[in-house]
Amino acid sequence: MSDKKVVRASHVMKSDFAEVEGLMTIAEALEVARERRTRVLIVKKRHADDEYGLVLLSDIAKQVIAKNRSPERVNVYEIMTKPVISVRPEMDVRYCARLFENVGISVAPVIGADSVEGVLSYNDIVLDGLL
Repeated sequence: MSDKKVVRASHVMKSDFAEVEGLMTIAEALEVARERRTRVLIVKKRHADDEYGLVLLSDIAKQVIAKNRSPERVNVYEIMTKPVISVRPEMDVRYCARLFENVGISVAPVIGADSVEGVLSYNDIVLDGLL
């Protein structure tokens, strides 16, 4: 049996994310991202039976800027990914990396007890998970 310590998602996740409303404009969401100095925006649930959404700055670049759309006229819900693929705080980062590869994502919210606790990326797994 291996004595290797299991590194969990909660050990390496980052808390540099912001929550926004789906009805916000991209311009408003970008202000929140600038204020919080984050590249990850979690879209809040509208009600108990709703799911979280996700917007990355790369989504804004691809779906707003590259298409010459006005950030003041595009709402967050129009470009968000929803529902998000998430990981549990207690999940082993090796399985997080496999999940990311299998579904083609590079960032996922860490959701525990029905709230977002942090955000996990490949960078976090590699830089902090291999200690």
